[in-house]
Amino acid sequence: MIKRMRYRLILAAMLAFSSVVFLIALLVNVMNYLSVTGRLDETIEYISNYERGNRDMHDRSGRSDRTPKQGKQDMPSVPFRAFPDEESNYSNRFFIVRYDASGNFASAAMDHVASVDSQQAQQYGTQILNARTKKGYIGIYRYAKIQVNESTVVIFLNASKELRDVNALQILTLVVSIVSLILVFILVVVFSGRAIKPIEKNINRQKQFITDASHELKTPLTSIATSLDVITMVHGEDEWTENIKQQTGRMSKLVSELVTLSRLDEEHPLPNKEEFSVSNAAWEIVDIYTPQAKALNKQFETEISEDVSMYGDKASLQQMLSVLLDNAIRYSDENGKIRFSVTKKKNKVGIEVFNTCSFDTPPDTEKLFDRFYRPDGSRSTQTGGTGVGLAIARAVVEAHNGTITASCPDGSTMTIKVKL
Repeated sequence: MIKRMRYRLILAAMLAFSSVVFLIALLVNVMNYLSVTGRLDETIEYISNYERGNRDMHDRSGRSDRTPKQGKQDMPSVPFRAFPDEESNYSNRFFIVRYDASGNFASAAMDHVASVDSQQAQQYGTQILNARTKKGYIGIYRYAKIQVNESTVVIFLNASKELRDVNALQILTLVVSIVSLILVFILVVVFSGRAIKPIEKNINRQKQFITDASHELKTPLTSIATSLDVITMVHGEDEWTENIKQQTGRMSKLVSELVTLSRLDEEHPLPNKEEFSVSNAAWEIVDIYTPQAKALNKQFETEISEDVSMYGDKASLQQMLSVLLDNAIRYSDENGKIRFSVTKKKNKVGIEVFNTCSFDTPPDTEKLFDRFYRPDGSRSTQTGGTGVGLAIARAVVEAHNGTITASCPDGSTMTIKVKL
């Protein structure tokens, strides 16, 4: 149990730290991406203002974008001075593709780019002209599609440096995150042992107390039982001796169950695991409880598949089956129905115990396997239950790395399922 507690502590700490690191890395990269994109869009805005002003100037002068001799050529332009920073007028690489009102290619401004020719520029422009978005990325270019009078102009700004910086930051945050997770994992593993040390000591003291108390109680209980036998032989049985006998037996059973629970809570509760037949183990338990069910007029049905085997502890598994069948018989309603099945699917052993019941209020199945929990205290006392049996069943299942669940949707049927 201590080991599981430590694993859960490490898992919780790593999940919390991983979530924080992931969130920080995500925010840093998103903010950087938005900032870079914003600066690129601002640069494109300067270029688009220059393009509008340049086009208005030529419209007023009455000059055309085309000349009969040269075909589709760049529109004559004034020297580019769009950016407030003089150096930016030379450092920014971009090209412009223009289309007329009908969507036909009109011209391309290639003065500020060397890596793309007119044909490639036209191909880029055609892709963006048919796209729904007005802004975005295509390859290493940030583009914007704008309307100038009746024409469509697509501006492509080289963003290779900015995209390299974005990718570099992504790689850096990834590396820092991984290194941080590794370092924190090492620290958590080292300090988790110290963190749970007081809890471990407290649990060990509780185990020792239960063990010592159980051994101390066995002696007076044995003495009481022996004295009761003598009194019965001398004076005969009456309601008082019968009550003492019942309560002594119940006390002895509780002590034994507490010792079993304490043993199952140890670091290695089942040291003698081996391969065994679950089918044979189940039939042995069924043979014990079948007469008890018939004596109480309970319908007892079994469905045990052949050749079901597993690696584990046979004695503890049979103890778990005894607890489940004993509870089903004890707490099923009068002339109730009990169904017990053992199957194997996909290398997993499935055990199911079903019984009819009559709870006025459906029990809390989440607490059903807690120690000393009773869905109906008066009935549990009358039937001799101690409230520890299902806690033992869960401990056995967990010691075999399995799961156990219970369902009682309307208070009239109870189904307990085990997967090993």
